[in-house]
Amino acid sequence: MPAGTNLPRPIDRPFLSLFDLPKPLVEPAVRACRLFNTLLDSVFYDVPRLESDLRERDAAMLARGEKAPSRITDFDAVIDPEGSLLLIDATTAPYVHKYTDVERFLNSPYQETRDVAIATITGVGSSALGSAALAWDISSALGQPVLAIVPGYGVADVVLQGMGGWFGFGLYDYLQAKSVIQNNLASTAPETATIGRQLSSSTPEAKTVHGAPVFRHGSGSSDVLHALLEHRDTPFKLLVGHSKGALQIGNAILSLPAERTDGLRVVTLGCPIAEAVEGVAYHQYLGLFDALGQLNMWGNWPNHWTATWHSTNPELPPAMAAGALTKKSA
Repeated sequence: MPAGTNLPRPIDRPFLSLFDLPKPLVEPAVRACRLFNTLLDSVFYDVPRLESDLRERDAAMLARGEKAPSRITDFDAVIDPEGSLLLIDATTAPYVHKYTDVERFLNSPYQETRDVAIATITGVGSSALGSAALAWDISSALGQPVLAIVPGYGVADVVLQGMGGWFGFGLYDYLQAKSVIQNNLASTAPETATIGRQLSSSTPEAKTVHGAPVFRHGSGSSDVLHALLEHRDTPFKLLVGHSKGALQIGNAILSLPAERTDGLRVVTLGCPIAEAVEGVAYHQYLGLFDALGQLNMWGNWPNHWTATWHSTNPELPPAMAAGALTKKSA
């Protein structure tokens, strides 16, 4: 450093490694938190129908002696802390395609990746199971493929959820939008900060600190959706967010070019958001008995009140009919 300057010396990466905990110790704890959220997914999403429908469709293959494909209902899938893109098509085998890299999805040669016009995001820390269940519900109702963005789940999410992420979406969203915890974690323990962030770090122009990804649009799911909206040749026509997933959609569509959002429909279930983007048609549903959603309105009023609570699982009435409400918004 030249004499006379007062700039701090950059922190060496080997020095930062002193703050990192061994990944074999950290990752099982994160997986355990993901498993807990998977159990919650069975409350808030129609997981029983997803599992039943997939078993029914796989039965014909098993009867012919064929090996059924690996499913998102497998134990390893539901505890995986890493995010993914699940292309769900309830009408066409094999019904579920999984992608773990945003750029590869954008550059995929398969027509279905370019044709899908609907994307969904679920709530706090949801697993592949809950994300797929919501997308399956909507795909079945509309008869179209749906891209489910599975939120990655890292150490920063464990901290935020411990601060009340399920009961304070606004605070959760504020802290994520400012990237407070994720930035600090990336600055002090970059190896630890990479857990659960592979999907968001695969976006074009991903931002990193000491090699660890940090958020550009409030959360990993928002970064992924923003990248897809910005870089896909075919724009999405419909975005559906349940619970905190609605806030992630709200963050993702900000600062996009007008041509990328013009004519876009956004459906929120259980968490109304600010209608802040011109050219977007908002259809926002909130339950009369949804104390969690009402707690997190933060001054944003829904377009429609429904006689429901926060869940979209019909086995726990009065649940929101995610597929029917989305179809109604067309």
